[in-house]
Amino acid sequence: MKNLRNLSLVLGLVLTLGACTNSQKSANKEVNILYPNWAEGIAFTHLAQAALESNGYETELTNLEPGLIYGELSKENSKGDVFLDAWLPNTHQAYWEDYGDKLEKLGESFSDGTTGLVVPSYVTINSIEELNAHKAQFDGEIIGIGSGAGIHANTLKAIEEYGLDFEQITSSGPAMVASLEKAISDNKWIVVTGWKPHFKWSGNDLKYLADPKGVYPKDVCAIISRRGFAEDMPEVAHFFKNFNLNEEQLYTLMAAIRSDGEEAGAKKWYESNKELVDGWFK
Repeated sequence: MKNLRNLSLVLGLVLTLGACTNSQKSANKEVNILYPNWAEGIAFTHLAQAALESNGYETELTNLEPGLIYGELSKENSKGDVFLDAWLPNTHQAYWEDYGDKLEKLGESFSDGTTGLVVPSYVTINSIEELNAHKAQFDGEIIGIGSGAGIHANTLKAIEEYGLDFEQITSSGPAMVASLEKAISDNKWIVVTGWKPHFKWSGNDLKYLADPKGVYPKDVCAIISRRGFAEDMPEVAHFFKNFNLNEEQLYTLMAAIRSDGEEAGAKKWYESNKELVDGWFK
C-alpha cells in the first residue's frame, strides 16, 4: 500500500513537471511585439509576424504609444518582448535615458533614419530659416504627429531655436499623410514633420528643408527587447539581430501593405522574399 502510494506521488510529480515543461515550451513559442502607429513600425512588425508564424512561432501584436512601449518593456515582468522601431540614439534619447538600463538592443531594422521638416518639392523655399517669411502661405502651421513621438519634441525645439512664428498641429501619422496628400492635390503649400523611412517619399515628390542648426538628427531604427529575452528565445533573438531592410525593400513592403492590408500585404511580401527573411534565422 505504501509502495503504491509512493508510486502515485512519483507519477503525479512527473505529470506535473511534464505539464509545466509543456506550458513553458508553449509560452516560449509566443512572441509579443509592441509597435506604434507609424508606417515603418507597422511594416517591420507585420513582416516579423509573417516570418515568425511561418517558422512555428505564435505572435501577439500590441499597438501602443512609444512612451508606453519603453515603459512596458522595462518592467521586470513585462508582457511585451520586443520593439522594432526605436529611433536611437537621438530622437528617442529621452526614453532611453529613462528606461535604457532595463532594456537590451538586438539589432537595427533600418540603418539610415532621418527626420525633419518636409515640404512638397514645388514649394520654393529650401531651409527652415525661410519659413517665417512665408508664414501666410503655410497658414502658420506645421502638421505634426502624436505628442509622444520624438520628432514632436524636436519640432518644438526647432520652433524655439529658429524663432518660428508657427504652431505645431498635433495629429497622427495617417492624419499627417492625409493632410500632405490633400495639399499636394490642391497644389498648396504645406510643411509637415517627416522622416525616412516612410512610404510618403515613394508616392510624392518631397524634400527636407535644410536644418543648419542641426535640430533634427540622424538615427537608426533599433530593435530593442526586454531584459532576458535573448536568453529565453535565442533563435528569435538571433532573427531580430539579423533583421534589416534597406530603403527600396522597405518601400516595396509598405506598398504591399497599403495595397493588401497590414497582415495580408506583409505575408505576401514575405512569401516573395522568403529566402532573404528566413536567412535571418540562420
